[in-house]
Amino acid sequence: MSSKPESLAAAFIHHLTHERRLSPLTAGSYARDIRLLFSHLNKDDLAQVQSPHIRQVMAQLHGKGLSGRSLARMLSAWRSLYRYLIRSHGYQHNPCIGLRVPKSPQKLPNALSPDETVRLLTFSVDHILTVRDSAMFELFYSSGLRLAELAQLKLAAIDFAEGTVKVRGKGGKERIVPVGDFALQALKAWLVQRAQIVKPDVTALFLSQHGDAISTRTISHRLKGRARQQGINQNVHPHILRHSFASHLLQSSGDLRAVQEMLGHAHITSTQVYTHLDFQHLTKIYDTAHPRAKKRN
Repeated sequence: MSSKPESLAAAFIHHLTHERRLSPLTAGSYARDIRLLFSHLNKDDLAQVQSPHIRQVMAQLHGKGLSGRSLARMLSAWRSLYRYLIRSHGYQHNPCIGLRVPKSPQKLPNALSPDETVRLLTFSVDHILTVRDSAMFELFYSSGLRLAELAQLKLAAIDFAEGTVKVRGKGGKERIVPVGDFALQALKAWLVQRAQIVKPDVTALFLSQHGDAISTRTISHRLKGRARQQGINQNVHPHILRHSFASHLLQSSGDLRAVQEMLGHAHITSTQVYTHLDFQHLTKIYDTAHPRAKKRN
C-alpha cells in the first residue's frame, strides 16, 4: 500500500491495456488525467487521500477554466484508479465516490438575427442549383429541420395543400411540421427543375446536379458558400438555421411546448436553452411567429 503513486498509476495503465484491453488512445487519456491529479495532490501516499482533497483539486482545475465535462471525465478516471487500488492493492476506500463536478455555464447555441436570416435566404435564383439551394435553405429554416432530416426527405413528404412536411427524426420518430409560404413557393419552383435531372427510381426531394440524392456534405458546403457570398460574418453551419428557427419562433410566440414539438425534442429541457436567447434579440422580433411564414388567412 506504500508504493509510490507513479508506480501504482503505471500498474493501473498496464491493467487497462493488457487486462481490460482498452485502446492505447483511451489508456493514454486515463494516464493524462491521473498525472494531472498527482500534480495537484501533494501526497506521496494515495491511501491518505480523502474526498476533501479530491474536491479541492476539482475546484482548482475548475478555477483554471476546465469545463464540467472535462472534470467529469477526469473524476471518472480517478474513481477507476481507486477501484483498481481497492481490488488489487488492499486500499480501503475510494475518495472519489459521491463527488459531483461543478456545473459549467450552458453554452447558448449561435443563431442568426432575423435580418441576417433574410439576407442569407435572399439571392438570385438564375440556375438550377440556386433554385434548389433556395428551396433547401428556405425549408431548412422554415421548419427547423436537422441536416440529416433535410437530406433524407422524400418527394412525398411535402403536402402543399396543408402546407406541411413529414419528417423522420431521431429514433425513426415521425413528426409533421408547418412549412411557410416562402419555402412552399421555393419548393414549387424547385420541383419544376428537379423533374429535368432526376434519375429513374430516385425519390429524394433534393438532388445533386447528377440527379441522385444530395449528400449532407454538399448541403453544408453550399450553405457556407452562400453565407460568404451574402456577407454574413459568422460561421454559418447547417445547424444554425435550426437554432435560428427555434429562437425566432420562441421570441415571438412564447410557446415553448410548440417549439419542442416542431424541433422533435424528446424532452423539453432540450428546448429550454432557447429561452435564454429572448433577452438578446427582443428588439428584432418580427410581427408574426416566424419571419418567413406570414399568417395565411
